[in-house]
Amino acid sequence: MAELAAGATRARYGIRPEGRAPIREGVAIFDTDQGGEAIGTVTSGGFGPSAGGPIAMAELPAGLAEGRQLWAELRGKRLPVVIAALPFHIPAYKR
Repeated sequence: MAELAAGATRARYGIRPEGRAPIREGVAIFDTDQGGEAIGTVTSGGFGPSAGGPIAMAELPAGLAEGRQLWAELRGKRLPVVIAALPFHIPAYKR
């Protein structure tokens, strides 16, 4: 789960889109695939070669659980996304 400051109402989360379509900055995130208001926005996203697929970060309400399914509206369609732990890939090199 994202780190929370005292009294924070929003937090930064990692999200993993299901499928191969990358989710880019500015895409709205919804809690349901049917109607409703947007609960957040993607702040950055693209293809993550080390993660093996598309990855993104979004600003969402604080307190959401890792693994929770949400929906991103991309080109007029809502696609499923899952809240993922950050960082997406842990480096395997030694310092």
